[in-house]
Amino acid sequence: MTGHSEEDTTSLSVKEGREKRVSFPPDEEMVSDFVESRVQLQEADSLSLTDIILAYKQSCEKHHVKPNPKALDQLKQITCVTDRARCFDLSGERLDYCSCESLEEILKSVQFDFISLQGAELEENGASSLLDMFLYYESATHLDVSSNSGMGFSGWLSLSHLLRQSGCLWRLDACNMPMVDYAAQALSKALLTSRLTVLHLENTCLSGKPLFTLVGALKRNVALQELYLSENNLNSYQDSMQLADLLKYNSTLRTLDLSNNSTSNSGLEEICDALSFQKTGLRTLILSNNHITHLGMSHLQNVLPRLKTLETLNLGKNNLENRGIHTLKESLMINRSLLQLGLAATGITCEGAVTLAEILAESPQIQRLDVRQNQVLAGGLMALSLALKINRSLIRLDLDQHLKEEKEDFLVETQKTLLSRISDLCVVNATAAKGTALLPAPPDPADCAETTYSLPTQTAE
Repeated sequence: MTGHSEEDTTSLSVKEGREKRVSFPPDEEMVSDFVESRVQLQEADSLSLTDIILAYKQSCEKHHVKPNPKALDQLKQITCVTDRARCFDLSGERLDYCSCESLEEILKSVQFDFISLQGAELEENGASSLLDMFLYYESATHLDVSSNSGMGFSGWLSLSHLLRQSGCLWRLDACNMPMVDYAAQALSKALLTSRLTVLHLENTCLSGKPLFTLVGALKRNVALQELYLSENNLNSYQDSMQLADLLKYNSTLRTLDLSNNSTSNSGLEEICDALSFQKTGLRTLILSNNHITHLGMSHLQNVLPRLKTLETLNLGKNNLENRGIHTLKESLMINRSLLQLGLAATGITCEGAVTLAEILAESPQIQRLDVRQNQVLAGGLMALSLALKINRSLIRLDLDQHLKEEKEDFLVETQKTLLSRISDLCVVNATAAKGTALLPAPPDPADCAETTYSLPTQTAE
């Protein structure tokens, strides 16, 4: 084929002496080649699983590699090759260049909803080859390439091309590997035109220049709806300013996860100032474990009454204390958009629980409140149960289920009674809501061991 740009030639060529079977035309010719690839896939539909497995084994023999047992097991579980299979999981399997090349016999015959290459030790040529195949055969709607720090320049360039050209890929996970300069540039260029709606970049060393490069593209992106940036050591200065810029200029982002970073109070101030620019955008903001204290709540206090779209706010694992909850009290009463509030492990005692009860008594819309891993005793539980006799919206109140030590033994038994009463009142509210679906905020990993109230209605995952 002719007409390749210099970038396409760089990204799609292979080291001298190696032949590459998958190649791409320039962007303007993609439609005709897409039709051709669909014809090939239609021809593959006539193949049986036995044919596909045999072709894969022959390809492995040709490339002098052993067939991957994990791949074979998953192929045998496929019931229909005309529909996308649910998952092709190669996580933890070492895939060198020849192993990647041998997989083409599978990819040309079967498409998948999810392909996981997490920790597959991809090398530069192998990654480039495999990602080119994913584009040519439209292999996945959700792709996980996490923990593959050896993808190299060509691998990231091929990933960039995949993101820009794929008509079906909607989610990418690229976590647990450093976002070096060329990777950040390749990803950012792709995000200018990508159709991705969900992007996970947890633990990728984004702080500094990589985040600056990424935000530069995301400010112009109109497709991405969910962005997960947990565990990137994002700081309270330049990084928080970049995140503020993102919120000021991007109106399509719906979920932003900044958990397990270091934005602190000064970074929160930048973010809150930017939130005031959000008129139709952000719905979920996760700020758990960010070294935020009660002093930072004054910034949230100022912006919460003006927010019209924010539905979920997770402030868990920040040392807010009772003082922080008291600071937020009036603004939470005024706000009419917030449906879910996460306050797990925030240093709250009975005093803070009483403040929350006062908020619940005035709130007509809040559906979920998480106060696990706090020192809420019988007095706080009593206040919450009384508030639920007035409140009609709360259908889930997450509380520690283990009984806590009290000064008087009878109060321990009172805790048990109150926990049961609170659960029953939530059930009453949920029943009255007649099946209203609740979308719970993603819990922190440390919270998962805690027992939570089961919702009487089916919840969306």
